Amino acid sequence: MNRLNIFLLIIVMGCALSVVNATNQQRQIFIQLQRAQSQERQLQQDYSQLQYQQSALSKTSRIEQLATASLKMQSVTTGRTQYLTLAPGAATAIDAPIPTSAPASAPVATRRGATR
Repeated sequence: MNRLNIFLLIIVMGCALSVVNATNQQRQIFIQLQRAQSQERQLQQDYSQLQYQQSALSKTSRIEQLATASLKMQSVTTGRTQYLTLAPGAATAIDAPIPTSAPASAPVATRRGATR
């Protein structure tokens, strides 16, 4: 009977150690879950803030303000529009041969013959 008690005691101790180990693993996994959820909330907050900033930066009024203030651009009016005409016999962009390679700084001809 003594051997049976020792054997059962060893089994109970093994089960107790197994429960302690499982509880510890569960706590570690729960801590990891909480960290991941916290990081998710932070990333969601950052994403919302970035969306708000993008919408604020892409508003037409802000773009117009920056264009007039920084780049000294002015709104287009019909009185200031200039139309370019081609001289008789001049080649247009459609008639001109397409170059195989052009330097990046070369002006590009448009359909109306103006360069940009």
